[in-house]
Amino acid sequence: MTYVEEHVHPEPPVAGDETATLLGSLERQRATLAWKCGDLDAAGLRATVGVSSIALGGLLKHLAHVEDDYFSGRLFGREPSPPFDTADWDTDPEWDWHSAAEDTPEQLYALWRDTVARSRSLVAQALADGGLDRPADRGWPDGRAPSLRRILIDLIEEYARHVGHADLIREAVDGLVGEDPPRTL
Repeated sequence: MTYVEEHVHPEPPVAGDETATLLGSLERQRATLAWKCGDLDAAGLRATVGVSSIALGGLLKHLAHVEDDYFSGRLFGREPSPPFDTADWDTDPEWDWHSAAEDTPEQLYALWRDTVARSRSLVAQALADGGLDRPADRGWPDGRAPSLRRILIDLIEEYARHVGHADLIREAVDGLVGEDPPRTL
């Protein structure tokens, strides 16, 4: 996945409404992850830093899993999508991280891209069916149902944490640094 082919680096609106700001922030985090993981071969996607076992390929697969869980699973109450539906989460609760090393870069990029596309569609559906206040079909263990607003904030937070990891790993792989891709792209 080359960053230039796949993404324009979006900016959230400077003075947009709540929905546009939340979605713009999420898209910025997604695009930053795509840039940090883009244009790497299998070795680059498997590289780690220091004692951490986090690799960029693992980040792609983990965030695809989180996207699927938050939007398909929690928001719409659906069962996990492939390949997450066949993982033995009881035996390996970190399956998404560990199994990424067995996948090709093309498989990892496609899984993440396809899951993000599905998530965008589900968010649009939820916005049309209740807006940001739409409650999730699958609530928390205590019975409360988070709103779409809360789910979006949680996902933005998840991406932001992991984009920080991606910054460090990518710099170690080939020296790529920065918060944003060069404007010449």
